[in-house]
Amino acid sequence: STVDRKKLWLDWAVELQSLAQAGLYYGKDKFDRERYARIREIAAEILAFQGDMPLEKVKDLFCCETGYQTPKLATRAAVFQGERILLVQEPKGWALPGGWVDMDISVAENTVKEVREEAGLEVRADRLIALLDGERHHTTVYPWKVTIAFVLCTLLGGAFQENLETTASGWFPLDSMPPLDWEKTTREQLELCFRARAAVHWHTLLE
Repeated sequence: STVDRKKLWLDWAVELQSLAQAGLYYGKDKFDRERYARIREIAAEILAFQGDMPLEKVKDLFCCETGYQTPKLATRAAVFQGERILLVQEPKGWALPGGWVDMDISVAENTVKEVREEAGLEVRADRLIALLDGERHHTTVYPWKVTIAFVLCTLLGGAFQENLETTASGWFPLDSMPPLDWEKTTREQLELCFRARAAVHWHTLLE
């Protein structure tokens, strides 16, 4: 299908970028480095064309990192109040609080920070629910692999505060969810969080 062919092109572009980035980092020969740089440019051009994105934007996202390329890490917090889970309202729908992990803090610290920033609440990060491959669960096209850490948290206090990322927060039972931002949180992921909370002994789901 057209969708499958498009994804195949995007997968090729991401792989080429990863190989070129490694070559630029480890390569010593001047001419080899020029070839790797051109391969990276071609990969960016493919991604821009197939992903309908401006080339300069793709280059900003795609061609600035150095070193061996590894997946980017994001966190999502599962915070409960009784039988309801915390969601925040994003521009495209509701989602679990979360975001990219900052370079200078841990996964647990980032989880707590994101809940504070997006929902105004203080929580304690208690348990890793799952470490998921974002590509298996979301249709968002990134020029890199994404790994998502889902963390079960305990509510300590606080109240929603206006911020630049979310417009509201709320508590929702599993059988009455608002429209979700499928790029950030899926129904299956919410069900996973509810199962983890109910389990006496939870085995982290690892992909």
